[in-house]
Amino acid sequence: MPELSVPQVAQELGVIVTKVHQWIRERQLLAVRRDGILRVPAGFVQDGEIVKGVTATITLLTDAGYSDLEIIDWMHREDDSLPGTPVQALRENRGREVKRRAQVAGF
Repeated sequence: MPELSVPQVAQELGVIVTKVHQWIRERQLLAVRRDGILRVPAGFVQDGEIVKGVTATITLLTDAGYSDLEIIDWMHREDDSLPGTPVQALRENRGREVKRRAQVAGF
């Protein structure tokens, strides 16, 4: 899964780095630390914006007890019923399907 550093996300979204850190704190985006560098899954941003539905999916899965790493894994795991991955579906504006699966994942 491709990842972007926080400065790369800021550049992609046209905001300052502290704004990206704020979004991570507020759980609008997720990031993992690899080799001391905070990284955001590249699939979470597209065309200068956070992909529609990413934040809501993060919230649903967090409420279901998923950890950040589990959420990132879930969003990038192939799902034959979609088809593809949840993050691909969100990028293709198929958020309803992802929302239903995220709600079911909590049970």
